[in-house]
Amino acid sequence: MKRIQTLDPRLANQIAAGEVVERPSSVVKECLENSLDAGANEIEVDIEQGGIKKIKIRDNGSGIHRDDLPLALSRHATSKISAFEDLEKLHSLGFRGEALASISSVSRLLLKSSDNNSGLGWQVSVAGKDMAAAIDECAHPQGTTLEVRDLFFNTPARRKFLKTEKTEFAHIEDVLKKLSLSHFDVGFTLQHNQKTVQQLRKANNQMEIERRVAAVCGSTFMENALHLDTEIESDAGKLRLSGWIALPTFSRSQADLQYFFVNKRIIRDKVVSHAVRQAYQDVLYHGRHPAYVLYLEIDPTGVDVNVHPTKHEVRFRDQRSVHGFIYKSLQRVIAGVSPERLTEQTQKVFTPAQVTQQNSEFRNPVSQNTLLFNQFPASAFSQGQYASASLGENKTSSHKVGEQIQNYARLYQGEQRNQSGDRGNFSAHPFSSDSASQQEIPPLGFALAQLHGIYVLAQNQHGLILVDMHAAHERITYERLKQSFDLGRVVSQPLLVPEAVALSEAEVNCLDDNKEMLARFGLEIQRLSEESVAIRAVPAILKNSELEQLLRDMVSDLLMHGATSLLEEKSNELLSSMACHGSVRANRALTLTEMNALLRDIEFTERSGQCNHGRPTWIQIPVDELDKWFMRGQ
Repeated sequence: MKRIQTLDPRLANQIAAGEVVERPSSVVKECLENSLDAGANEIEVDIEQGGIKKIKIRDNGSGIHRDDLPLALSRHATSKISAFEDLEKLHSLGFRGEALASISSVSRLLLKSSDNNSGLGWQVSVAGKDMAAAIDECAHPQGTTLEVRDLFFNTPARRKFLKTEKTEFAHIEDVLKKLSLSHFDVGFTLQHNQKTVQQLRKANNQMEIERRVAAVCGSTFMENALHLDTEIESDAGKLRLSGWIALPTFSRSQADLQYFFVNKRIIRDKVVSHAVRQAYQDVLYHGRHPAYVLYLEIDPTGVDVNVHPTKHEVRFRDQRSVHGFIYKSLQRVIAGVSPERLTEQTQKVFTPAQVTQQNSEFRNPVSQNTLLFNQFPASAFSQGQYASASLGENKTSSHKVGEQIQNYARLYQGEQRNQSGDRGNFSAHPFSSDSASQQEIPPLGFALAQLHGIYVLAQNQHGLILVDMHAAHERITYERLKQSFDLGRVVSQPLLVPEAVALSEAEVNCLDDNKEMLARFGLEIQRLSEESVAIRAVPAILKNSELEQLLRDMVSDLLMHGATSLLEEKSNELLSSMACHGSVRANRALTLTEMNALLRDIEFTERSGQCNHGRPTWIQIPVDELDKWFMRGQ
């Protein structure tokens, strides 16, 4: 072994560049963050050959003082922190002060800046080989211009790892899009080979903000997005979550449309990902990924951003509070939208993923042997009345739909909540012609017929509704089972012979710390030694499960995410299976009364847009779309 020696500054910077500068997009990210930290509200990015030949970034920020220019290219030189206390409550995107030094060690760098409006600025340039920087006078408005040429010209081995020009530019464009989603008050312009590719103007109101999100994520995302904005006081301090989450039916085959920002910093975090997956677990088809753009605001002292060289990862000081807040906020939004929102969209065929505004107060205890539909008087749907109401001139004309629905309303013995608000009791007072115009038409309308013993056909104000009766009833039954299970509290069943499980000391300590939380779910754990525990009681519904494996998976979740939902998930799996077997089957003939009761139950049931397996339960075909199919009016 050679003797220990201090590394040459150039070599030290090139080693640091291996962490900071992975590809041209890494340079763009670091420099854009510097511009944003400098208070810029207009940033221009000019790229040539995917950033390999040239990267030029110009901003109108506060600029750099003449005497600070040489320091800007030195390692660990920054204006953003000055003491350890600053590191614990970071408000800036950058803070290490090594980005420019690392970039300059593997490229030809020219930095121009001015900190005033005199039009006079200063420039400094380095070319990798010599870290000494010479300062020259130049003309420059207030702000900074950074030009990086010939990236990795002096490290050819690194250059070989770069991909094609198109691929490298795609990474740069992705970086700019992410930063534009967290800084709506900043305008961004991106050019590639002298051609403008992106031009995002400053967004000063909600409409312009949504327009930018649509420009970055696609207009289809915004059409299928639910907005949320909620905040709480927790053990981690004040937490606020805002942004947009896509409907479950707008799922993706890849996790490519997921943006999560913590204090305006784009991050990838296991706690966050786990919370989002949990919120979507009951409504997302297996193998699919949700889409979202979310912003978490948290006290800077509650999050450590200095855990990864590229600052992509963070560590929350109170993981459980953050996880629970994100999970509950998203779950409430997903389960809190009524079918009206989708049925009002009449421009295209679409699939719903929405359910009611509030937690349903379910009417009856669940029985697997009977249908759970509300029973309405069959006399309101006698064949003669039904036929006279459903047949007539211009049935498919869009301007006649409202009149047709009113005809149904006159026959339909509608659901009327009594004064106590109990959904279980309904009056039998039929709609009159006067009251029909005043009453709100049910979002899913009224049943027409049954198709092949599988689908229920219904007509609402906007067109035709098709319902998969088994999938819809399965969701209704499942939600009632969950509600009944929760209201009855979790029944715990003691084991005749406690089951001992050998674990590591860290896992035993973790279970010991969470013993009270597990007891609320019916799981009683007793510590036997430093490396073993005994399972003394389990939730009655899970008595036949693999208890040892369940415990190991739970403690893994607790150590990784600070929370676990495995007990709830396992219980839900069994309840889902019960709901599937207890729901109406195909080829079961339903009366019109039962069909309409099913439609009303869908409207009052959470997550009714999907069955327990994530398949859609109903779709709507607007009348305008039907007219196109039959070329009416063309």
